[in-house]
Amino acid sequence: MNSSSASVFSAAFRRRTIATAVLAICYGSALAVTPFTVKDIRLEGLQRTEPGTVFSYLPVRAGDTFNDEKGTAAVKALYATGFFKDIRIEREGNVLVVFVEERPAVTSIEFSGMKEFEKDFVIKALKEIGLAEGRIFDRSLVERAEQELKRQYLSRGLYGVQFTTTVTPMERNRVGVTFAIIEGEAAKIKQINFIGNKAYSDRELSRQMSLTTPGLMTWLTKTDQYARQKLAGDIESLKSYYQNNGYIEMQIESTQVSITPDKKDIYITVNIKEGEQFTVSDVKLEGQMFGQDEEIKKLLLLKKGDVYSGEKMTETTKKIADHMGKFGYAFANVNPHPEIDRNKKEVAFTIFIDPGKRVYVRRINFSGNAKTRDEVMRREFRQIEGGWYDGEKIKLSRDRVDRTGYFSEVAVETPEVPGTNDQVDVNLKVVEKPTGMLTLGAGYSQSEQLMLMASLHQENFAGTGSNAGIMVNTSERYRTLVLTHTNPYFTDDGISRSTDLYFRTTRPPLYNDTDYKIQTMGVSTKFGVPFTEKDKVFFGVGLERNKVQTYDDSPAKYKDFVTDFGGTNPGTVSTDSIPLTVGWQRDTRNSALVPNKGQLTRINFEVSPTADLQYYRTTFQHQHFWPVSSAMTFAFNGQVDYGEGLGGKPYPIFKNFYAGGIGTVRGYEGSSIGGVEDNQALGGNRRVFSNFEMQFPLTVEGKDRTLRWFTFFDAGTVWKENENMSFADLRYSTGVGISWESPIGPLKLSYGYPLNADTQAGDKKQQFQFQIGTGF
Repeated sequence: MNSSSASVFSAAFRRRTIATAVLAICYGSALAVTPFTVKDIRLEGLQRTEPGTVFSYLPVRAGDTFNDEKGTAAVKALYATGFFKDIRIEREGNVLVVFVEERPAVTSIEFSGMKEFEKDFVIKALKEIGLAEGRIFDRSLVERAEQELKRQYLSRGLYGVQFTTTVTPMERNRVGVTFAIIEGEAAKIKQINFIGNKAYSDRELSRQMSLTTPGLMTWLTKTDQYARQKLAGDIESLKSYYQNNGYIEMQIESTQVSITPDKKDIYITVNIKEGEQFTVSDVKLEGQMFGQDEEIKKLLLLKKGDVYSGEKMTETTKKIADHMGKFGYAFANVNPHPEIDRNKKEVAFTIFIDPGKRVYVRRINFSGNAKTRDEVMRREFRQIEGGWYDGEKIKLSRDRVDRTGYFSEVAVETPEVPGTNDQVDVNLKVVEKPTGMLTLGAGYSQSEQLMLMASLHQENFAGTGSNAGIMVNTSERYRTLVLTHTNPYFTDDGISRSTDLYFRTTRPPLYNDTDYKIQTMGVSTKFGVPFTEKDKVFFGVGLERNKVQTYDDSPAKYKDFVTDFGGTNPGTVSTDSIPLTVGWQRDTRNSALVPNKGQLTRINFEVSPTADLQYYRTTFQHQHFWPVSSAMTFAFNGQVDYGEGLGGKPYPIFKNFYAGGIGTVRGYEGSSIGGVEDNQALGGNRRVFSNFEMQFPLTVEGKDRTLRWFTFFDAGTVWKENENMSFADLRYSTGVGISWESPIGPLKLSYGYPLNADTQAGDKKQQFQFQIGTGF
């Protein structure tokens, strides 16, 4: 009896399940199930899904009364999970049996023929839309993934791309998804046409656009591949160009983009309505200025009679807003209102200033500093908590943190405190760079041959901001051991202290035919005293002993030095000196790591007034960085050095300056320019050199500032003591190179071409050069 009724119910209920799932939701139940009390619930068909997961979705529990309404709800709830493609509910006595057929799981996602994108990047993108290994297979997600991939290909100009997606069933209810892609060739911009332009030629307007027709470097820059976003940006660039030259009413009436039937060539047409060129008839200020009228007037970049420039007006409003920000008005509204006189072709502006409420800084927060202590960054801040907002101090604080050199990225935000209209938080987000290094290895230097090196250096020791290190280098001609320690905040006022302990052994470069040996050991301490936000004065004292050893084939000047200080030739002589140093530095660069704006000026004076060696030497260095664009930087470095003996004593020959190679004049072998006697590089007591670089990002996106390529022009030379100085002696070179702020220090590779090498004067060419540890 029970078996028969269960069978009848099963057949009826299976039919009713379909009715419930398809018809009952819309039309109401046509069949009814006799309610019963559920004694137990059994699940059938599960492979991967945990039973607890199914029970958590079922609206029925043991002990509940099962009826038509709960049956409908159960089917809907289980289908809604997306785990199952078939669901069936049956009754066996008072046991409710739920039969399910699971959807297959994705076991693999493969791509064939894909060259334009990295597989890992695409896998990550597909995971965000729900298609990933281990997840439930959904045909609609595969179709969505295919459409998204196609959209990405179209954005790269690959309009002929073709997709074939294959879903392969596998054992244990799994499937593999394979995207077969035929990318084809990227469509190129064949022509860009302008209609309606009279003031400027097609060529001039094309220069304002990032999209171009195919050229020498477009294989790398991809600027000849059409993208809607790029065209939209170029349209704005064209508008800005016209408006910056007085065409305040210029409009882009339409743009047409057409592609040839073979999907290889694209034609772009831009329809322009130029309007008239306007000049400025007047600029007035209105609003609350708190007695700053005259100061604000000095910020106006547009004057009566000037050709209107949207860029200058935007910069003016920004300067005014920034000026108000110095007094706590962080959200000042500065709005220019134009009054156009078309008959006179003039435009007058009234700039309305609404300072809003004075804003205070509630908290200064730091993030991203897993190792560096908050106090290391906080001590660089000039904005204080509880004080009114000062935009200038916040920018200065950001730059000071960046100039520590401990971070590869530094960004600041000033969000409004929720629930207030007069408070903000200052959030500084940093990305720490590796500052601790243990280096063991061997290298090759073009002037020193084989080098062995070992160093342990920590620029941000234990996150305290102190620098400590030990370095050992040895090669055939040069050995050094240096212990260093720098505390940038030796006192709370920001006075720094640096201590060096060093031992060096130096021999002449390999291309010299003579030999000598200089051993130097010493210790020095230097203090840096800041007296403005950008300026610092240095004072230092040291103790140094130099031992010079000559041989039969040593240069005459080294033999003379040994004789002058009481030695014999060949032989040795030891001398002591007490160098005192004083220096000044001004640093306005926006980054110590990879600056693109600002200046660095250094002056250093060293004098030894007593002991065996009596001399002075001075160095002046100036660097300047100009941002040519958001990606390009023009950089200049210049240096002048001079040294002289005191008290009738000779200038120490081992204190000479040298030129040639990376750091001075590239394209020439190290130390080979000037100061050469009998084919021996002896250097000189006077030196001048300069470097000009145009720096470009090596990546197309330009986001990695630490990896760049550059073109350069160098000039410089060295003069011996008592030699007449003439700029006709300068050596010049030009070339290209790559710089990388690598984990083991700044790395530079350069290929230089000497422009006026004088081999008779001892100049030696060396076109390919590399060095680790150089600046600029």
